[in-house]
Amino acid sequence: MRTVVAAALLAGLLSACQPSTAPDTEDAVAPAPATPPSASEEAAPAGTKPAPAGDVTHPKLVLTTLDGATYDLAAHRGKWVVVNFWATWCAPCLKEMPELSALDAMREHIEVVGLAYEDIEPAEMKAFLLEHPVVYPIAIVDTYDPPADFDTPRGLPMTYVIAPDGSVASKILGPVTAQDIEDVVAAADAAQPARATAPEST
Repeated sequence: MRTVVAAALLAGLLSACQPSTAPDTEDAVAPAPATPPSASEEAAPAGTKPAPAGDVTHPKLVLTTLDGATYDLAAHRGKWVVVNFWATWCAPCLKEMPELSALDAMREHIEVVGLAYEDIEPAEMKAFLLEHPVVYPIAIVDTYDPPADFDTPRGLPMTYVIAPDGSVASKILGPVTAQDIEDVVAAADAAQPARATAPEST
């Protein structure tokens, strides 16, 4: 019995944050913002294997950040970019923000951009970020018109790791750590020489 309870608690802690009016765990935060029907589907458990974003191998992303600047993903080619969908009401999202911010600050070859997937006014978001500051840019995403080249989040947080060539190296539903991102980068870098030195087929 004790094993069953422990397993249930662990599953709850690892589950991705999703809007709900009756949260079953501490990380399932309510109330939910206005979201399209597709965003209210049951979230897959965190820790699922990373996968490319739909059929788009090199997604485009151009949006206005909270400070009024234009963020163009294509302008960041040559670096790893972490595209993190999150929301102010999502506890796992808030837990990972300091670590993502430190990753952005400490790694010159890795950048982070936060996409707030919720119905919130810019002034309210700015006030929130005073309490939860990050060094990376934040943009508010229209939940009814999310970026076309990225899957509509089924749960939050959802993180894409974009390689220096603009391709999707990983997509992770659920909380991530800086080490998770570093592992994706390291695995891709390790595979690069192998691809470069592989003999050509005749």
